[in-house]
Amino acid sequence: MATLRDIRRRIASVKSTQQITKAMKMVAAAKLRRAQEQLVNSRPYAYRLNQMLAHVAAREDRGMHPLLEEREPRTVCYIVVAADRGLCGSFNANVLRKSKGEIDGHEAETTLKVVAVGRKSHEFYSRRGYPVVKSFTGFFNRMHYQHALDIARFVREMYEQRECDRVFVVYNQFKSAAVQRVAVEQLLPIEPEEPEVDKYLPAEYLFEPSVQQILNLLCPRNLDTQVWRVLLESYAAEQGARMVAMESATDNAQEMIHDLTLYYNKVRQSAITKEILEIVAGAEALKG
Repeated sequence: MATLRDIRRRIASVKSTQQITKAMKMVAAAKLRRAQEQLVNSRPYAYRLNQMLAHVAAREDRGMHPLLEEREPRTVCYIVVAADRGLCGSFNANVLRKSKGEIDGHEAETTLKVVAVGRKSHEFYSRRGYPVVKSFTGFFNRMHYQHALDIARFVREMYEQRECDRVFVVYNQFKSAAVQRVAVEQLLPIEPEEPEVDKYLPAEYLFEPSVQQILNLLCPRNLDTQVWRVLLESYAAEQGARMVAMESATDNAQEMIHDLTLYYNKVRQSAITKEILEIVAGAEALKG
């Protein structure tokens, strides 16, 4: 049986851990609020840019720009976005399990490449011998648009140089603080959404200066914007998952403290009862 000192130490240890998890929850909540603001601001721009590209691409030959060009998918690249740290519930496990299933599901003759975003993604695929061609890690705490540009530029150059024929991204899509959904999206070739039919708009458009120049501007910018949106989605989802995980850990610590306190009182009561019995037995022995 544990001594009273051991139980007191255990209670103190759990209380210390509880303070840490509570602080981590508060930090994650603050980061989540900032991430949500950025995400809400970026979504309309990303949607409208994709819609604009859809109107142009729907009326022109997809071969007019390399990023729209369809090719036979002999080489496929996956951008897997995870976190740099753990302590965020099943956030990393979900996206890594989904991405591994997607990668392993390809036919044997397909050449596969992995671009790892986040330390957990890099460690997972490097240890398992997957062909990680590039890793981007350690930037989520101070994430800037330039990080999205670096990732987009790398995969764009691979695609334009025909080092890959398809580029997919696997990431956690932010729904709410408690809900994240793993999404798989094709980044290259760009597949803009079908343009909305508007009966008040004419069927034909006049492009100025030219369709080619517009595509040269829109296609790279659309890729940059979609990568930035993915990073914001993943970061917001990570903070939401961490906040929920730390809240659960704090509640579990409180429950453990309660149970240990009851156990401590039980052991102390047992020790006191034992001492009283020994005193009574000693007194009876002296009387005899």
